[in-house]
Amino acid sequence: MLIVFPAVLISTLWGAINGYVLSLWKFRGSDLLFGFMLFGVFMPFQVVLLPMSQVLGWLGISSSVGGLIFVHCLAGLAGTTLFFGNYYAAVPKELVNAARIDGAGFWRIFFRIIVPLSTPIVMVTLIWQFTNIWNDFLFGVAFSGADSKPITVGLNNMVNTSSSVKNYNVDMAAAVIAGLPTMLIYVLAGQYFVKGLTAGAVKG
Repeated sequence: MLIVFPAVLISTLWGAINGYVLSLWKFRGSDLLFGFMLFGVFMPFQVVLLPMSQVLGWLGISSSVGGLIFVHCLAGLAGTTLFFGNYYAAVPKELVNAARIDGAGFWRIFFRIIVPLSTPIVMVTLIWQFTNIWNDFLFGVAFSGADSKPITVGLNNMVNTSSSVKNYNVDMAAAVIAGLPTMLIYVLAGQYFVKGLTAGAVKG
């Protein structure tokens, strides 16, 4: 939880700001920048393990909870930017232009106009990021320390411990506990996920 909640909130807010800038505040090269950011959606995370470990070492946050939060924020940035960018592209530009004429600035338009319209896509992004970060094993096993291992790494270590007697009941109980939060998220908020994904799909 110490890893998931901050990483989900930061990456969602960061993606919302990126999508807002790249969709509603066009500048020279914004479309090209948005296209480059989309490469992160298709890039396998294995290729960033070595450079990311070097960056964490330079920042002095390797093998820590803060380091894992930082990694997950960067890893999820491309996806969250894509979600918000596509959603905000359907927002009428007249709303932003009218607010600018009335004297509203960058942040006031974002928090007073854009954020209240963003509930569906915010729910999608929160659920998506929570699921990805909670179920992550690669970054957890690569960048965690002895006191910062996520639940997936702990579950793997417990199941693969050398023991003469295998306690399958304990392993199954641990697996259920590890999977319970994501199951509850989809049971309680699954309808918002579907609504957010289909928001803006039909025009006219």
